[in-house]
Amino acid sequence: MTDVRALVLFSGGQDSTTCLAWALARFSSVETIGFDYGQRHAIEMRCRDVVLARMRREFPHWAARLGADHRIDLTALASIGDTALTTNAQIALSESGLPNTFVPGRNLLFFTLAAAAAYRRSIKILVGGMCETDYSGYPDCRDDTLKALQAAINLGMATRFVIETPLMWFDKAQTWSLAHELGGTSLTELIREDTHSCYLGERDRQYDWGRGCGACPACQLRAAGFVKWRRDDENPR
Repeated sequence: MTDVRALVLFSGGQDSTTCLAWALARFSSVETIGFDYGQRHAIEMRCRDVVLARMRREFPHWAARLGADHRIDLTALASIGDTALTTNAQIALSESGLPNTFVPGRNLLFFTLAAAAAYRRSIKILVGGMCETDYSGYPDCRDDTLKALQAAINLGMATRFVIETPLMWFDKAQTWSLAHELGGTSLTELIREDTHSCYLGERDRQYDWGRGCGACPACQLRAAGFVKWRRDDENPR
């Protein structure tokens, strides 16, 4: 563990919860930030509170390092985005070839606002759960995008933020595996029970991998990763 402070972009989903555990295992103080951007799956904002409470209660060795949680109102993004994540539109490919769940500028805004919050708090590490391996082709999840964004933020704020993306080259099975490595069965069960990934905001149906509709791209990725992780865990090479 290093004597450094970090700010985690925390949505209440599987990836950001794994990233939160990753940060708590490495840094002396970790704060979280979440964004209400008018998302269709707004239930994730309630799941954040449940996950944070369980992290404090069930992982006492991390609780002392887990600091303040910040919430940012970014609902203006929904009014200009017109996407399947901010309206009730059916999920499909758009004319650009990207899925219409892509919210233009979302991660660029998230990191820029996180940096602004971190600036006054003397926090230098910004952590996000973006990845290029199991993802929908979103250009703002790419490694080169985030490296360029880090450079732009540092030039614009005359500072030295570091954007960490520990899941960048992981598939979902590896993300499950990392969570288990960091927090054992207690953490994977927390992720399975209380984190939220489903694009449709569905939590009534319970599966082995968690709650969701079971059909949207986010549920399919999470489910396939869970099956592969369990299979690989039972049949190690």
